[in-house]
Formats: sequence, C-alpha cells, structure tokens
Amino acid sequence: MASLSKAGAALAALREDLTGEVFAPGDPGYDEARIVHNGMIDRRPAVIAQCADEDDVVRAVRFGRELDLKIAVRGGGHSVAGMALNDNGLVVDLRRMHGVTVHPGAEAVRVGGGATMSHLDRATQPYGLATTGGRASTTGVGGFVLGGGTGWLDRCCGLAVDNLLGVELVTADGDRVTASADENPELFWALHGGGGNFGIATAITLKLHELPEFSIALVLYLPEHGPEVVRTYRDLISVGPVEAAGGVIYLTGPPEEFVPPHLVGTLLCGVLLTYAGGEEDLRKLAEPLLALPHEAEVVGAMPYADVQCMIDDPPGLRNYWSAEYVSQAPDDFVDVFCDRARSMPVPSSTQHVLFPQGGAIADGPREYPVPYRDAPWAVHPFAAWEDPADDERAVQWVRDVRADVRPWSTGAVYLNFIGDEGAERVVAGLGAENARRMAMVKRQYDPDNVFRFNHNIKPA
Repeated sequence: MASLSKAGAALAALREDLTGEVFAPGDPGYDEARIVHNGMIDRRPAVIAQCADEDDVVRAVRFGRELDLKIAVRGGGHSVAGMALNDNGLVVDLRRMHGVTVHPGAEAVRVGGGATMSHLDRATQPYGLATTGGRASTTGVGGFVLGGGTGWLDRCCGLAVDNLLGVELVTADGDRVTASADENPELFWALHGGGGNFGIATAITLKLHELPEFSIALVLYLPEHGPEVVRTYRDLISVGPVEAAGGVIYLTGPPEEFVPPHLVGTLLCGVLLTYAGGEEDLRKLAEPLLALPHEAEVVGAMPYADVQCMIDDPPGLRNYWSAEYVSQAPDDFVDVFCDRARSMPVPSSTQHVLFPQGGAIADGPREYPVPYRDAPWAVHPFAAWEDPADDERAVQWVRDVRADVRPWSTGAVYLNFIGDEGAERVVAGLGAENARRMAMVKRQYDPDNVFRFNHNIKPA
C-alpha cells in the first residue's frame, strides 16, 4: 500500500487529469455514487472514478495499480453480490460512458461500457432493430453480454453473447486491446461468458436483428391453478415457434389497474408470453392460456423497449438470487416447482420464475463456453424484499428452491443469475475444460488477478 503522501498526491493528480469526476469519502455525491441495485450491499471504496471516456479508464487503472488498490468495475451495478463495489479500494465507474451508435445498414450497434439496456433498446427501436437484452432496463449491457446474456429474444436471436462481434478493452496494465473473431481470437473466445476477468470493456459491438413488431400476453391466475398453468405453458412452448418466449412467474399481485384490488398484495401465478411478431399471431398462440380460468389479462402489441421495463425494480431493495438449469420439466417437476411458491415471501417483489430455453439458444455456436445452452428450462428464484428482518427467510427460500429442483438439474448455470456461490459454481457456469482454458487467457491478460471482483477465474 502506498504512503499517505504518495496516495494524496496521486489522488490530486487523478482529480486534475480525469475528464469525468472523482469521489472520495467525505466528498459531496460520494454516498450517492456508491449506491448499487442490491440494498444489502453497503461498501465504502477509497476512490470512485466516474470515467467519461476510454482515456479516463486508462488513467484510473494506472492510478489503482500505482497505489496497489483493489479495483472493482461498475457498469449497471446489478450484480446481486455487489461486485461493482469494494471496501477501501478503487471503483472504475463507467456509467458516464453510455453512448450507443447504431449502424442499421450493417445491422450492428456499438455500445459504451456504461450503457444500460434502456440506452441500447431506445437507440435501436426507431430502426426496427433489436438484439437480445436483459429483462430489466437498468441492467448494464457490458456485464450482461460478457456474462452470457439471456432475455425475451434469446429463443429467436440467440443469447446476447452469441451476438457479440467485438470488444474494446483496457487491460490490467492500462493497455488498450480489441478482441474479435479476427483480432485476439483467444481473448474473444474467453469473453463469451468470462465476464470482466480479462479487462474493462469500454465498448462492445453487437449484431442486430429485425424486430418491426413485438407483442405480449400477461395473464394472472390464482395460485391453486399453478400446476395446470405451468403444464399448459410448457406444452405450448415445446411446439411453438422460436419467436415465442417469456416465462411462468409466481409473484405478489402488483398495484396495477388491470389487477383486481382484492388480489393486490396476494400470491398469484402469472404467465408472460412474449412474441417477436404481431398481435394477431400472438393471440392465436395464447389461446390455451387464455382458456384457463384467470383473474386478469393484458394482451396486445407493445414496443419491445417498453416490455423491457415491465419488471424493473427500484434500487435499494434487498436482493438474493440463484438458478438451476433443468434437463426436463415433467409433471412431477411442475408439482415441486409450484409447491415451493407457497413459501415465497409475500407481499414482496420476489419472483419464482421458470424460463424456457431451446430455439436459437440450443442451436447457437457450440465452440463458446456456454454449458447451460442445452437445458430446455431455467429455474430462477429471485428474492427481493424491503425489511432486513426478512433476510434469513428470503435467502432460505431461494436455497430451498434450488434444493427442490436439483434432481432435474444439469449442473450448469448462467453466472449472471447467481451471486457469490463459490469456485465450483463458477466452473459450473463455464464448464471444467473451458475454465482451465480461460485460466490461461487470464494469465496472459491479468496475471496478478487485478480484476477479481467478479465470478473470478484465477490465472493459471
């Protein structure tokens, strides 16, 4: 650790040189700058460097290395484990770097390292184009994509990482590197799921797809109808087109106009059927779900960027999530999944979710480290609540969901869906052989494991 005089001089120089803004404890704006999505995370970095451009990122990394500071990287700040922050270290905050440049003729988009899904989706929508994005508009694009990337479009457009065309990185030495299929291909391979282990992504380029129309059917049922609802949705998706996606979601009845007042704050079973196409075809597809006894429905065309905001939660809620990917969803699995909903924290923002896979996910490129690609279903217990007194109950519920469905689990997992669950789960999210190969890439680009506030891959 550097001496106080050296640290003070270096901090003063950083404040002077950075185009963006620098925050240290005691500065106005410091406490606001360290707020992340998960209200359970309360960490106090020594320095937060809000970078305005790639030059700022280089300056910040070299500042951190000079003072031997721990370095965390913040994009959207959605990591449930709070990986965007540390105590007494440096946070390289990319949120000011949120520019999005659409190249409609090439069906590609360049996205700044601090952009959120909302920045991306709002920029591409006027062109009738889109790419697979996260299911919350405030999620950071960079971490989402480099961690794999699943969303409403993945069954027809592939995982987000399947649409990755290039990455611009600042390495642990403060060097600038570009990775693509033609340039540094081994690094490019590792970035397909390896997240922020190899450098700070200052910009990424993604493939776009035509999406002139988007439609949804949101249907709410009493929880006792859950098993029938899940089986109906399962059977519909199994034979339906790849344009159909969505999920089954147990949730607390929200205070929305379409929800009967007596059901607000109670446990409900919902289906969100998304369709990358027009309303007429969606309605035909949704007929089996609408034929079941239900309490509320919203069916119709909706701009994709608006759908991306539908399940946004405000920052500050307490969060704990996890996931299991399952090899099948037979009736006995459905019964177990639905039964666990009875113990979920209600009322709260908690969601008990079953997402479909298949389609372009399963048909995607096999060379990349995406071991959960072949699983047809993903179980995602997503606990979000307000009262710290509910911490133990909420965390235990998530763990109970995982335990319940483990007999059907493939063992693989999407790392963006989980927090810090240990080194074995990181390997499960990459595949054992892929993890060994990534450790070699890590040794080349970050031999000192500077970027370790992530689902960490240690250098070989």
